[in-house]
Amino acid sequence: MAKTAVKVKKASSSVKRSIQPKGKAKKTRVAKAPVVRRYKCLYCNYIYSPLRGEPHNGIPEGTEFDDLPDTYVCPICGYEGKGKIGTWGFEEWKPTKYICSMCGYIYDEARGEPHHGIKPGTKFDDLPDDYRCPVCALDPKITKFFGKVLKQGFDAIDVV
Repeated sequence: MAKTAVKVKKASSSVKRSIQPKGKAKKTRVAKAPVVRRYKCLYCNYIYSPLRGEPHNGIPEGTEFDDLPDTYVCPICGYEGKGKIGTWGFEEWKPTKYICSMCGYIYDEARGEPHHGIKPGTKFDDLPDDYRCPVCALDPKITKFFGKVLKQGFDAIDVV
């Protein structure tokens, strides 16, 4: 008897159950992608992202903006001599454009990708987890050497 998979939705997360021939179910949790909150300096437009942190300033990746030390200073403003711009000089920034790290393709939320079934206005975070860069997907050399370029291969950019 072959195993079959059944997907059950719950309010907080998805649970995948594979039905065993003897009636025993095995559960595995499918984690949702975390929402990343980025902050932009109001003076120099530097963007702080917890995904990368600032290891050169002793702030490890994964450090949320609210958890930065009281002595935090914008690394660009401090370097350029604009003064000590602390966390008070930042505001939350929500990107609307993302660039593929392999080929430079830009996904624009306002434009979407109607030719691939993605409606204009679709948020990057709402794209399916198996979303692939449409340019890299067409290039056999990239696919051969680097594999599929998924959502994780895109970085947020600050372009008007």
